[in-house]
Amino acid sequence: MKDKDRKSTKQRQKEEQRTQKRKRKAKRARNREYTIISYFFVVIFISLIGYMVYFNVAKREEVNSSPYNTRQNQMEDRILRGGIYSADGLVLANTETDEAGNETRVYPYGNMFAHVVGYDSHGKNGIEALANFSLMTSHNNYIDQVQNEILEKKNPGDNVITTLNTRLQEVAYNALGGYNGAVVVLNPKTGAVLASVSKPDFNPNTLSADWEYLVSDSSNSSLLNRATQGAYPPGSVFKVVDALAYLRQNGTIDNFSYNCSGSITVDGHTIPCFGGEVHGTEDFTTAFAESCNTAFTQMGLDLGGSNLQKTAEDLLFNKKLPIPIEYAKSKFELGSTPGNPLLMQTSIGQGNTLVSPMHMALITSAIANNGKLMQPYYIERVETVNGTTVKSTKPSVYKELMTESEANTLKTLMAEVVNRGTGTQLSGESYSAAGKTGSAEYYGSDGSIKTHSWFIGFSNVENPDLAIAVIAEGAGTGSTVAVPVAHEIFNAFYYG
Repeated sequence: MKDKDRKSTKQRQKEEQRTQKRKRKAKRARNREYTIISYFFVVIFISLIGYMVYFNVAKREEVNSSPYNTRQNQMEDRILRGGIYSADGLVLANTETDEAGNETRVYPYGNMFAHVVGYDSHGKNGIEALANFSLMTSHNNYIDQVQNEILEKKNPGDNVITTLNTRLQEVAYNALGGYNGAVVVLNPKTGAVLASVSKPDFNPNTLSADWEYLVSDSSNSSLLNRATQGAYPPGSVFKVVDALAYLRQNGTIDNFSYNCSGSITVDGHTIPCFGGEVHGTEDFTTAFAESCNTAFTQMGLDLGGSNLQKTAEDLLFNKKLPIPIEYAKSKFELGSTPGNPLLMQTSIGQGNTLVSPMHMALITSAIANNGKLMQPYYIERVETVNGTTVKSTKPSVYKELMTESEANTLKTLMAEVVNRGTGTQLSGESYSAAGKTGSAEYYGSDGSIKTHSWFIGFSNVENPDLAIAVIAEGAGTGSTVAVPVAHEIFNAFYYG
């Protein structure tokens, strides 16, 4: 009997131990669940804090500048919008107040800076949009701010000093003349935008009165900033992409040789050289300098679509561009299995390829700057109404688009365009120049084939000062219009 009691007691003890074990296990499981839930809520809380910090610190200017931010109305009630100035200290935009307290935004240069400076009515555009936060923020001294609040006067917004050079802008604007198109001038060493012209243009001083006409005039698209938003076939300026692709594939251009007979036909599709010119036997430099279409067509076929596409995308085609104002993404499109006709057209900058003048200026700038593309910028610094610097832009490298060796090869090729090729109008000056002309065909509204006039280039080849892109819509060859425009701009920079 005692043995049975002992066994029964042991069994009960074992059952109790198993029960306690199950309870401890269940408790640990519950604790794990509580811990996971706690961590989850901690992560959510930290994420919310991070989100608030991001938008209130990192994205503060962008959020406050957004046209969808209703707080702008409150800012406009308290702040008199600051002025926009050129790099040489001239007023590009300011706000005038009459005796009745009515405010008018005034643009002293009218049409000349219309697209790049932009406007602040009917939405905001250009530098007016880019710098909206600074223009509507006052760093006026505290005593003056308090005094203005007491007197119910608006505090003056900060002033924005741009990188734009009034002289270069004026020369570029006048040189483009009556042609629609665009001109972009950059400092390749810093990324500063020195001039940006787009035509047709508009007068920002009469924008409200002209608005209905401007938005309905689809044939001219005068509100479109062609410098950054224009999308054009590049024509022969695309040959810098071909040249880089060939150099990367072969390691050198020294062994290239081609015999130009004036045209090339593959699969029933013919590409002629301009005017049917026969260039004969050419090395790479000669083919580039004389812009031989047949040589570069054959080059494109030999390279293949994938090599061209990779090089184009390395140069930011199909990619986001580092441009802080409104822009159109450039397009390089071959498809997975391009036929020879499309590849042939693409190799000479036709086909489906589209690019903006600003993008071509960026590529040119990188070539001039030993392969490094600097972050482009329009704002040099922000100042208080009393001239104290609030912040300034420090030049920075955006990306290395090519090696220094590759850039030097392209520099040499582009210098020969000026020395003995299609850009000889730029030779014979006290400064050196390099570049590439382009004649891009397109169908006009009447169905006829027309030609855009292109030029990309830089001045002072050994230590470049300016990088430039010019396009004149429907103007003919690059040599006839775009090169003379660039010539005037270079002369203005070096000779005043």
